[in-house]
Amino acid sequence: MSSPRDDRPGDDDPRDRDDRDDRQEPAHPGEDDRAPGSTPVTVGSGRPPREPGVVEQVFAYRGDTVGAQGWALQHGWEISDGTAPQDAVLAELVATAPVRATRDHRPAGVMRGRSGTLELVAFDVVFADKRRTVPEYAVTAAPVLLPLPGLRLSPARFWRHRTGGLLHVPSGDPQFDARWVLLAAEDGEAVRRLVGDLTVRGLLMHSDDGDEFWAAAGHLAAVRPDGHRPELIEHHARLLGAMVSALAGVP
Repeated sequence: MSSPRDDRPGDDDPRDRDDRDDRQEPAHPGEDDRAPGSTPVTVGSGRPPREPGVVEQVFAYRGDTVGAQGWALQHGWEISDGTAPQDAVLAELVATAPVRATRDHRPAGVMRGRSGTLELVAFDVVFADKRRTVPEYAVTAAPVLLPLPGLRLSPARFWRHRTGGLLHVPSGDPQFDARWVLLAAEDGEAVRRLVGDLTVRGLLMHSDDGDEFWAAAGHLAAVRPDGHRPELIEHHARLLGAMVSALAGVP
């Protein structure tokens, strides 16, 4: 079978070439005419300055200043780096999140603002070590005034950990229960309203089953293994808005 290179001129068997033509294709177009020694060098080193490698460039955390944070500023949201006094509660959200967070994970790129009638805080959970800072999860959370039991709402296809002591609360809808699982510390009216709400179930059934939800630190929160972007904040805002209304019994 021929490869895509078989039909290119000059790619025939080297043994059939004229031995007098030992030229090679330049690595980059236009570089064949470059004079020897024309590569720029740094004074005193004799070598070009070192550029960050591909991995270093990919994993360098820049806070998404032109993506989610730019969107947040346009909508009048406030931004912090995760170290402000009001950000202290975020560490508890990270610690209780239904993901494998470690002591090296921390909140960063924090955005606070309003979506409709809902107050929201959105941030990245980044993994920080001595060499790099990598955004691994996107969290959006809404403060909830009414007391909430511990709960986890997860896609059925997800493996769940740290669920000891939580009760399975079925919705009664076989199609929904085949895709989503609600676990709660107690089977009360609020969690029944959540899993029984038609708007909540409709939004979840039309999603890609990529988010998990939990209640902790006075917040109802959503998490996805991703970095934040405007579309994800709006997606989480729709889901959290419907869920907070269901928990509160607001039609």
